[in-house]
Amino acid sequence: MSTMNISLPDTLKSFVDEQVRQRGYSTSSEYVRELIRKDQEHLQLRNLLLAAATSAPAAPADASYFDGLRDRVRKAAKPAAKA
Repeated sequence: MSTMNISLPDTLKSFVDEQVRQRGYSTSSEYVRELIRKDQEHLQLRNLLLAAATSAPAAPADASYFDGLRDRVRKAAKPAAKA
């Protein structure tokens, strides 16, 4: 694992220390890693949403779409119920 040193103003350092105490993290590094992971997930979701927004429209999800979906789920569940 690589090491990175980060300089923080005293107010931010105090905030991080308090979050570590309140949220049950072992170290400030663990807290920062979790923040970075959440930011990565946020960016991935944002990219997926942007890709969806620029993609061609799909067929409308009307009552017949959901009826067909229910039928497919029921058919898929029947073999599993017999096993």
